Amino acid sequence: MHATLLGVLGLALLGALHAQDNVPVQTDFQQDKLTGKWYSIGLASNSNWFKEKKNLMKMCTTVISITADGNLEVTSTYPKGDQCEKRNSLYTKTEQPGRFSYTSPRWGSKHDIRVVETNYEEYALVATQISKNTGSSTMVLLYSRTKELSPERLERFTQFSREQGLTDEEILILPQTGESSQWER
Repeated sequence: MHATLLGVLGLALLGALHAQDNVPVQTDFQQDKLTGKWYSIGLASNSNWFKEKKNLMKMCTTVISITADGNLEVTSTYPKGDQCEKRNSLYTKTEQPGRFSYTSPRWGSKHDIRVVETNYEEYALVATQISKNTGSSTMVLLYSRTKELSPERLERFTQFSREQGLTDEEILILPQTGESSQWER
């Protein structure tokens, strides 16, 4: 029984790793064109924190800039109650353009981040495989340069999220916040 359980867990882990290997990265990725302000339009995840917080989530802004050593500084500002919070992350570039790694100082989780597709001026679809000692999860983000995106782009986000094994309950188009919110600055 114990050997069977270990075998099943091993196959599940191998399947998750294999699935991430099949996640494409934007062809001819141009990092400098990804910089600037983005809105988080869609978020999909099979993580426990997403399931717990899904009904509280709202659209946020993310500003991407390139550091002196060529990594990405990613600053997200999001509403939390009647205040706003900022979260800074440093995405370290890998040998593959469009693919980055990040380790959460707070949780110790390791993130394999891939810019799946983008036209730089309208949208960016980003997939992340998150690994920590309690297991792994998948997250897909849809960024837009504006607060609204075409139904075709929204459908592509939903379709891609499903291809990553996420269910419709794990896919969310984020509600907009008010125009006068201080977090948009």
